[in-house]
Amino acid sequence: MKYVIFDFDGTLVDSKLAILEAWNTIAEKHRFKKIDESEIDGLKKLTMNERSKRYDFPLYKLPIVMPLFYQTYKKSLNEVELFEGIKDLFGNLNRHGYNIAIISSNSQENIEAFLKKQQINNVSEILCSSRIFGKDKIIRKFLNKHQIQTSDVIYVGDEDRDIVACKKVGIKVIWVEWGYDAFEVVKNSKPDYTVSEPKEILDIVK
Repeated sequence: MKYVIFDFDGTLVDSKLAILEAWNTIAEKHRFKKIDESEIDGLKKLTMNERSKRYDFPLYKLPIVMPLFYQTYKKSLNEVELFEGIKDLFGNLNRHGYNIAIISSNSQENIEAFLKKQQINNVSEILCSSRIFGKDKIIRKFLNKHQIQTSDVIYVGDEDRDIVACKKVGIKVIWVEWGYDAFEVVKNSKPDYTVSEPKEILDIVK
């Protein structure tokens, strides 16, 4: 194992307030339904399609609204918090010789700004795409760039689409239960591992 690749939102950081504010800004402009903070926990049990229907948001409009979404998200970076135990996990992974990368549908600018604010400097690479369902292509690009095998990496994510992307590429995936998709949503995609605390990730990788 050479690289441990992480998703960002919901996996490394609790960004629900930033996401909520960004979504409601878009909803007001494009006449979608807004989300109340009290609804967030319930949304974890819904698939992406179910969420889009509930809030009158056609998924085909994602490429149109995502640039505005992450511009708005950037304004709320002060409300984004690192999950407890992540910084220690990063340090331990580095000490054991593993490289850390981030592959996310968030913007690279947002992620770099957050890492700088948190004084995290042990992430070797950040790859981003505004395509919500295109992580498999980014993972393949990462493998080809570094000329490594699927067995050389493992992905850590919190959503069903993370698991689906990893299955397409053929890499192992760890699902974290503290993120934005509940187990009911991801169970049919069959993640290779599930964890309830960041420190468990090191044990799996080793």
